Amino acid sequence: MSDGILFVSVVYSFVCNTLAIPNLLFMSKAIPSRSEDYSHWYNELVKKAGLAENSSTRGCMVIKPYGFAIWEKMQQLLDQMFKETGHENAYFPLLIPKSFLSREADHVEGFAKECAVVTHYRLRTDEKGAGVVVDPEARLEEELIVRPTSETVIWDTYKSWIQSYRDLPLLINQWGNVMRWEMRTRLFLRTSEFLWQEGHTAHATKEEAQNETRQMLDVYAKFVEHYMAVPVVKGVKTASERFAGAVDTFCIEAMMQDGKALQAGTSHFLGQNFAKAFDVKFVTKEGKEEFVWGTSWGVSTRLMGALIMAHSDDDGLVLPPKLAPIQVVIVPIYFKGEGLEKVMEVVKPILKSLKEEGISVKFDTRDTHKPGWKFAEYELKGVPVRLAIGPKDLKKGTVEVARRDTKEKYFQPIDSIVEHVAGLLEDIQDNIYSKAAAFKEEHTKGATSWEQFKELVEQGFVYAHWDGTPETEDKIKEETKATIRCIPLNQTKEEGRCIFSGKPSQGRVLFAKAY
Repeated sequence: MSDGILFVSVVYSFVCNTLAIPNLLFMSKAIPSRSEDYSHWYNELVKKAGLAENSSTRGCMVIKPYGFAIWEKMQQLLDQMFKETGHENAYFPLLIPKSFLSREADHVEGFAKECAVVTHYRLRTDEKGAGVVVDPEARLEEELIVRPTSETVIWDTYKSWIQSYRDLPLLINQWGNVMRWEMRTRLFLRTSEFLWQEGHTAHATKEEAQNETRQMLDVYAKFVEHYMAVPVVKGVKTASERFAGAVDTFCIEAMMQDGKALQAGTSHFLGQNFAKAFDVKFVTKEGKEEFVWGTSWGVSTRLMGALIMAHSDDDGLVLPPKLAPIQVVIVPIYFKGEGLEKVMEVVKPILKSLKEEGISVKFDTRDTHKPGWKFAEYELKGVPVRLAIGPKDLKKGTVEVARRDTKEKYFQPIDSIVEHVAGLLEDIQDNIYSKAAAFKEEHTKGATSWEQFKELVEQGFVYAHWDGTPETEDKIKEETKATIRCIPLNQTKEEGRCIFSGKPSQGRVLFAKAY
């Protein structure tokens, strides 16, 4: 072996095995451990991984490019699933006349405390030189509400769209933003403004609307489990947790790594409530005039919070491949340009083949950062697979493979790397789901006494009997901060005694502390 090749080989080993360690420690120390402070770990991870940050507008966030790339993948996949079930996209106004919210009593009561109100339409220069002020002469005749949700403005529109049974069903989805004034905010999980989609459908019969409600709940469950790799519990909300204005609210509940629940999606059967509030009627085949039946359903950027908290570790994000903006990163190992050209010759056909397989791949040729720093960066960002290749690898005909979920490293022949990576990504997706499912199962228990319930609810999900009264529900929440997340759809009839009151119960419900 020549002195030049020997020198490059020594540098390669030093870079891979030595420089990666201090760089990784330096970057990971910026994130506290989950066991140390789970809330702080989450907040810092969101920022350090480049997902989002707080903005200068109170309660609002800036979603950064990497975070938005994940949301875009979620949006694209969900949008495809919506369209496969017959829905079309539309857009409705951000501003809603205040009088609209008064038409459905439960709806206005449910959202009144969260509404942002537009009262004026013009500013003017302050005569005393204090910048701009609201022009008192530009007060709106009727105040406008920045939409907290769009049922009212959409059902007002549907009145002119629906006259006959021929106009039904009407299957509409909207991608947009909403405003719900929050006093205590947390990036992705609870912000005053957030991004979401909201489906709003109108049907000729109660049965059709109920089927739509359940269908969309199943769509959400499939998305969260199949793409986000997060197992969920499907159920129906209690009356006190029901969406304002709905007859029934169905939900999917996911468990985070601290044992708390996160509501990952909701689907509402609205009955004829909004149709009656906005006088939306249709003429049936028999020539009779009836009110239509409605649904609404939605998920938001809160899914980003679920994705982070369900899988990530003390070193950064762990992203399921199906939602990772970068599924594979290739890091070349070279010294001051030496060997880079040969590495690139080998990598180019690999890049081409991976892209042809539909795999998103990045070749990081930056000379401003050392390989060890790059390794730590991509681990922090949760890139599922990292490939490293240098002169030593070229000589052996291998590539170093590192998987983010298990942190396993090994060498794979160059000529089989594309096929191997394709299968590896599927394995990583399955493994991340299996790990989350095992965690959920381990932290889901049944309680038979009040003392046992109070202990178990600190650790995760608890199935327990409830007497069906809102009074008991409120008292349990007051004493433990745990809420009834849902009445599971797969609940079997089981006579018992309420965990709190001791009164008769027909089945167990799901309790947990929640975000």
